[in-house]
Amino acid sequence: MIKAVVLGGSQNKGPLRDSDEVDYEALLPLGKKVMVEYVVEALLHSSRVGHVVVVGPVDELSLRMSDPRITVTGIAGDVIENLVAGLNMLPGEERVLIVTSDVPLLTPAAVDSFIELCGDMSGDVYYPVIPKSALEKRFANIKRTYVSLKEGMFTGGNLFLLNPAIIQRCAEFGKKLFGLRKSPIRLCQVIGFSFLLRYMLGRLSLEDVRERASRLLGVRGEVVVSQNPEIGLDVDKPGDLKLVRNILGT
Repeated sequence: MIKAVVLGGSQNKGPLRDSDEVDYEALLPLGKKVMVEYVVEALLHSSRVGHVVVVGPVDELSLRMSDPRITVTGIAGDVIENLVAGLNMLPGEERVLIVTSDVPLLTPAAVDSFIELCGDMSGDVYYPVIPKSALEKRFANIKRTYVSLKEGMFTGGNLFLLNPAIIQRCAEFGKKLFGLRKSPIRLCQVIGFSFLLRYMLGRLSLEDVRERASRLLGVRGEVVVSQNPEIGLDVDKPGDLKLVRNILGT
């Protein structure tokens, strides 16, 4: 069984503030639950996840999460610092599933499918990409950031499998890449001009992306193609929140 860390420490200071004034995005109300609860429940109902650590506002989350398979720990700082705080609660784990708190449509089946796609888990990082066609088939007219590659157009997922041993040596560069994840052009600029040029000419493949990111981070990274659109629909603007509330009937 895999253990998971859910990152719920993002303050509600962006576009979603206009929809609700809760202090943290993880606490955005969706009916009788808050957003992060849907994520945690999907993980706990997965056949492959045994324990979940939630990094976020302890006082609020502890009142909602009494299951003994859940550990709540406090916010440590930025996303990488929160990731480290969560991993510190799981010493000795060789691979940990990392999930953001803003994917309330996540399903146990999507979690199981992603973990199965990771195969023998011998890589250091497994990151999912979802074809545009799969996302738009389920969520018509949704606006996401896509990258055009030889194999088609893809958006990134909001969970990944990680070897905790690598986090310290690639934390700073990983933080930079994470911050640019929704800006393909700027991301390519960081990675290199030739990489940017090949992207602009439509000559990059999934393997090119995997190889370059692995080399820059000094890890063995793997890209997996997921057909589960739920992992690509993160709630980061009011339109997303409205869509999710309609789907959930909240």
